[in-house]
Amino acid sequence: MKPKVKICGLTRPGDAALAVEQGAWALGVIFAPESPRCLDLARAAEVLAPAPEAVERVGVFVNASVNEIEAAVAGCGLTVVQLHGEEDNGLCLQVGRRTGCAVIKALRVAGPGSLEHVVRFDTDFILLDTYRSGSRGGTGETFDWELAALLPAEVRSSRIILSGGLTPGNLSEAITVVEPMAVDVSSGIEATPGMKSREKMELLFKAIGRD
Repeated sequence: MKPKVKICGLTRPGDAALAVEQGAWALGVIFAPESPRCLDLARAAEVLAPAPEAVERVGVFVNASVNEIEAAVAGCGLTVVQLHGEEDNGLCLQVGRRTGCAVIKALRVAGPGSLEHVVRFDTDFILLDTYRSGSRGGTGETFDWELAALLPAEVRSSRIILSGGLTPGNLSEAITVVEPMAVDVSSGIEATPGMKSREKMELLFKAIGRD
Protein backbone atom coordinates (compact mmCIF):
# COMPACT_ATOMS: atom_id res chain seq x y z
CA MET A 1 0.00 0.00 0.00
CA LYS A 2 1.28 3.46 -0.90
CA PRO A 3 1.87 5.67 2.14
CA LYS A 4 0.11 8.95 2.63
CA VAL A 5 2.13 12.13 2.15
CA LYS A 6 2.49 15.04 4.58
CA ILE A 7 4.18 18.14 3.20
CA CYS A 8 5.58 20.14 6.09
CA GLY A 9 7.30 23.46 6.71
CA LEU A 10 5.00 25.30 4.31
CA THR A 11 5.28 29.09 4.22
CA ARG A 12 3.44 30.00 0.99
CA PRO A 13 -0.18 29.39 -0.04
CA GLY A 14 0.95 28.50 -3.55
CA ASP A 15 3.09 25.65 -2.25
CA ALA A 16 0.17 24.40 -0.17
CA ALA A 17 -2.10 24.50 -3.22
CA LEU A 18 0.45 22.53 -5.25
CA ALA A 19 0.70 19.91 -2.50
CA VAL A 20 -3.09 19.52 -2.53
CA GLU A 21 -3.09 19.26 -6.31
CA GLN A 22 -0.45 16.53 -6.15
CA GLY A 23 -2.45 14.49 -3.66
CA ALA A 24 -1.06 15.37 -0.22
CA TRP A 25 -2.83 13.84 2.78
CA ALA A 26 -1.69 16.61 5.13
CA LEU A 27 -0.20 20.10 5.07
CA GLY A 28 2.06 21.22 7.91
CA VAL A 29 2.94 24.65 9.26
CA ILE A 30 5.44 25.32 12.01
CA PHE A 31 4.89 27.39 15.15
CA ALA A 32 8.29 26.72 16.78
CA PRO A 33 10.15 30.06 17.06
CA GLU A 34 13.57 28.45 16.55
CA SER A 35 12.61 27.20 13.09
CA PRO A 36 13.40 29.26 9.96
CA ARG A 37 9.96 28.13 8.74
CA CYS A 38 8.08 29.49 11.77
CA LEU A 39 4.86 31.37 11.02
CA ASP A 40 2.55 33.55 13.07
CA LEU A 41 -1.13 32.60 13.29
CA ALA A 42 -2.31 35.00 10.61
CA ARG A 43 0.24 33.85 8.05
CA ALA A 44 -0.32 30.18 8.93
CA ALA A 45 -4.05 30.60 8.28
CA GLU A 46 -3.27 32.11 4.87
CA VAL A 47 -0.91 29.28 3.99
CA LEU A 48 -3.42 26.60 4.96
CA ALA A 49 -6.36 28.29 3.21
CA PRO A 50 -5.99 26.17 0.02
CA ALA A 51 -6.56 22.96 1.99
CA PRO A 52 -9.98 21.39 1.32
CA GLU A 53 -11.83 19.66 4.14
CA ALA A 54 -10.43 16.25 3.15
CA VAL A 55 -6.81 17.38 3.66
CA GLU A 56 -5.43 17.46 7.21
CA ARG A 57 -4.08 20.78 8.49
CA VAL A 58 -1.19 20.17 10.87
CA GLY A 59 0.43 22.57 13.32
CA VAL A 60 3.91 21.72 14.62
CA PHE A 61 4.78 22.83 18.16
CA VAL A 62 7.83 22.47 20.42
CA ASN A 63 7.13 22.52 24.17
CA ALA A 64 4.23 24.94 23.72
CA SER A 65 1.54 25.41 26.36
CA VAL A 66 -1.86 23.84 25.83
CA ASN A 67 -3.36 27.33 25.70
CA GLU A 68 -1.01 28.34 22.88
CA ILE A 69 -1.89 25.20 20.97
CA GLU A 70 -5.63 25.78 21.47
CA ALA A 71 -5.28 29.32 20.11
CA ALA A 72 -3.52 28.06 16.99
CA VAL A 73 -6.11 25.33 16.44
CA ALA A 74 -8.90 27.90 16.65
CA GLY A 75 -7.10 30.52 14.58
CA CYS A 76 -5.96 28.26 11.75
CA GLY A 77 -8.54 25.50 11.68
CA LEU A 78 -5.96 22.85 12.53
CA THR A 79 -7.14 19.24 12.48
CA VAL A 80 -3.89 17.66 13.69
CA VAL A 81 -1.36 18.78 16.32
CA GLN A 82 2.26 17.62 16.05
CA LEU A 83 4.34 17.81 19.22
CA HIS A 84 8.06 17.92 18.53
CA GLY A 85 9.54 18.67 21.96
CA GLU A 86 9.81 16.89 25.31
CA GLU A 87 6.06 16.47 25.72
CA ASP A 88 5.11 13.37 27.71
CA ASN A 89 2.21 11.05 26.99
CA GLY A 90 -0.04 12.79 29.50
CA LEU A 91 0.39 16.17 27.84
CA CYS A 92 -0.14 14.66 24.40
CA LEU A 93 -3.43 13.16 25.54
CA GLN A 94 -4.47 16.43 27.18
CA VAL A 95 -3.82 18.30 23.93
CA GLY A 96 -5.98 15.82 22.07
CA ARG A 97 -8.83 16.15 24.57
CA ARG A 98 -8.70 19.94 24.74
CA THR A 99 -8.46 20.57 21.00
CA GLY A 100 -10.36 17.65 19.53
CA CYS A 101 -7.46 17.18 17.12
CA ALA A 102 -5.56 14.05 16.24
CA VAL A 103 -2.06 14.13 17.77
CA ILE A 104 1.30 13.25 16.26
CA LYS A 105 4.18 12.77 18.69
CA ALA A 106 7.57 13.22 17.06
CA LEU A 107 10.47 11.08 18.26
CA ARG A 108 14.06 11.64 17.16
CA VAL A 109 15.89 8.42 16.33
CA ALA A 110 19.49 8.22 17.52
CA GLY A 111 19.73 4.43 17.79
CA PRO A 112 17.76 1.28 18.60
CA GLY A 113 16.91 2.59 22.08
CA SER A 114 14.98 5.52 20.61
CA LEU A 115 12.28 3.19 19.34
CA GLU A 116 11.50 1.97 22.85
CA HIS A 117 9.70 5.28 23.35
CA VAL A 118 7.09 4.41 20.72
CA VAL A 119 5.18 2.16 23.12
CA ARG A 120 5.07 4.94 25.74
CA PHE A 121 2.77 7.12 23.68
CA ASP A 122 -0.93 6.64 23.04
CA THR A 123 -1.09 9.31 20.36
CA ASP A 124 -2.82 8.76 17.03
CA PHE A 125 0.49 8.80 15.18
CA ILE A 126 4.22 8.65 15.87
CA LEU A 127 6.60 10.57 13.62
CA LEU A 128 10.15 9.24 13.43
CA ASP A 129 12.73 11.91 12.65
CA THR A 130 16.51 12.08 12.59
CA TYR A 131 18.31 12.94 15.82
CA ARG A 132 20.83 15.75 15.63
CA SER A 133 21.98 17.60 18.73
CA GLY A 134 20.46 21.06 18.95
CA SER A 135 18.02 20.49 16.11
CA ARG A 136 14.34 19.47 16.00
CA GLY A 137 13.65 18.47 12.44
CA GLY A 138 14.37 19.99 9.07
CA THR A 139 17.94 18.66 9.23
CA GLY A 140 17.90 17.15 5.76
CA GLU A 141 19.53 14.06 7.25
CA THR A 142 18.23 10.49 7.23
CA PHE A 143 18.51 7.90 10.00
CA ASP A 144 18.96 4.14 9.71
CA TRP A 145 15.62 3.04 8.27
CA GLU A 146 16.33 -0.56 9.24
CA LEU A 147 15.74 0.52 12.86
CA ALA A 148 12.21 1.66 12.05
CA ALA A 149 11.63 -1.57 10.14
CA LEU A 150 12.08 -3.45 13.44
CA LEU A 151 8.77 -2.08 14.71
CA PRO A 152 5.79 -4.44 14.30
CA ALA A 153 4.26 -4.23 10.83
CA GLU A 154 0.84 -3.34 12.23
CA VAL A 155 2.34 -0.37 14.09
CA ARG A 156 4.24 0.86 11.04
CA SER A 157 1.25 0.63 8.73
CA SER A 158 -1.22 2.30 11.10
CA ARG A 159 0.73 4.84 13.21
CA ILE A 160 4.22 5.54 11.88
CA ILE A 161 5.02 8.65 9.85
CA LEU A 162 8.55 8.46 8.46
CA SER A 163 10.50 11.70 8.31
CA GLY A 164 14.10 12.89 8.18
CA GLY A 165 15.95 13.74 4.98
CA LEU A 166 13.42 12.28 2.58
CA THR A 167 13.82 13.39 -1.04
CA PRO A 168 12.48 12.35 -4.44
CA GLY A 169 15.71 10.38 -4.84
CA ASN A 170 15.52 8.24 -1.69
CA LEU A 171 11.79 8.06 -1.04
CA SER A 172 11.14 4.78 -2.84
CA GLU A 173 13.88 2.99 -0.89
CA ALA A 174 12.66 4.43 2.41
CA ILE A 175 9.12 3.24 1.74
CA THR A 176 10.31 -0.22 0.73
CA VAL A 177 12.35 -0.63 3.91
CA VAL A 178 9.95 0.85 6.48
CA GLU A 179 6.47 0.47 4.93
CA PRO A 180 5.12 3.39 7.00
CA MET A 181 1.57 4.69 7.21
CA ALA A 182 2.79 8.05 5.89
CA VAL A 183 5.89 10.01 4.96
CA ASP A 184 6.71 13.57 5.98
CA VAL A 185 8.77 15.72 3.64
CA SER A 186 10.00 19.28 4.11
CA SER A 187 13.58 20.28 3.29
CA GLY A 188 13.92 17.53 0.68
CA ILE A 189 11.69 19.42 -1.75
CA GLU A 190 12.83 22.97 -1.02
CA ALA A 191 14.60 25.53 -3.17
CA THR A 192 15.43 27.52 -0.02
CA PRO A 193 14.19 27.02 3.58
CA GLY A 194 10.41 27.26 3.54
CA MET A 195 10.21 27.74 -0.23
CA LYS A 196 9.14 24.53 -1.96
CA SER A 197 10.35 23.68 -5.44
CA ARG A 198 7.54 22.78 -7.85
CA GLU A 199 9.85 20.45 -9.76
CA LYS A 200 10.99 18.62 -6.63
CA MET A 201 7.47 18.28 -5.26
CA GLU A 202 6.20 16.85 -8.54
CA LEU A 203 9.13 14.40 -8.62
CA LEU A 204 8.33 13.37 -5.05
CA PHE A 205 4.77 12.40 -5.88
CA LYS A 206 5.92 10.61 -9.03
CA ALA A 207 8.36 8.63 -6.88
CA ILE A 208 5.50 7.50 -4.70
CA GLY A 209 3.44 6.51 -7.70
CA ARG A 210 0.93 9.35 -7.85
CA ASP A 211 1.68 10.71 -11.28
